[in-house]
Amino acid sequence: MNVNIKWLARELNLSIATVSRALQDSYMVSEETKQRVLDLAKKANYRANPYASSLRRQKSKTIAVVIPEIANNFFSLAINGIDEVAQKNNYHMLIYLTHDSLEREISITQHLLNGRVDGVLISVSSETNTFNHLVELKKSNIPVVFFDRVCNEIDTVKITTDDYQSGFNATEHLIQNGCKRIGYLQISKHLSIGQKRFKGYIDALNKHDLPQDDSLVILGSTNADENHAHIKKMLASKKRPDGVFASVESLAISCTMFVRNWVCEFLKTLRLALTK
Repeated sequence: MNVNIKWLARELNLSIATVSRALQDSYMVSEETKQRVLDLAKKANYRANPYASSLRRQKSKTIAVVIPEIANNFFSLAINGIDEVAQKNNYHMLIYLTHDSLEREISITQHLLNGRVDGVLISVSSETNTFNHLVELKKSNIPVVFFDRVCNEIDTVKITTDDYQSGFNATEHLIQNGCKRIGYLQISKHLSIGQKRFKGYIDALNKHDLPQDDSLVILGSTNADENHAHIKKMLASKKRPDGVFASVESLAISCTMFVRNWVCEFLKTLRLALTK
């Protein structure tokens, strides 16, 4: 049996509009009629079709969340928070991954222009250096909110941390722990978070009269093998750093993995030497 609003209306001898209003708890329907509708709907195991009703209201009750990657503690926490608020407000969440690709980001935003979402939360890719695709979303009256990785060229809501102060504090912490040659790992020169964190890094060096060494600044990419090779070269050099500030989590992981592997190899070699 197909239980829908038409069926409920026929069984209760009410108009479809009255049943619809009753299900939405409208003040235009008496409490007695509402209860009749709700009782039958429960008995017949009626389930509303949110997509069909949203089309009538020109609302999808869906929010798109566009992020560079999922294997990142920050974005995992952000998704949990977004989902919690969305659920409380009867919204659904669609997650799109750009994998830090501008081409993929453009493709996703083109898809979202069809109006299937009511708004977009986006953290731009590390390759994003042009913003026409994001401007198109705004022109289509789709609300856009940037978080973490933002586009300063577009006038909209932006949720960020104090990236400059974070960069400054991280670098100064290393200096206060005796580091004199501090490596800086970044994934993009275009992202505002990278630019601000790098400025904090430089200002902390200047405050403590430490020279800036361009050989200690590594520009990473979305390729983990390439990042590993760059980090290995920096840490294996004669003028290697005595401390490293990784401005993004993925580069921190690459750096940690290299050090861990190096320590494992060192211990293996030491063990073999002691057994001879």
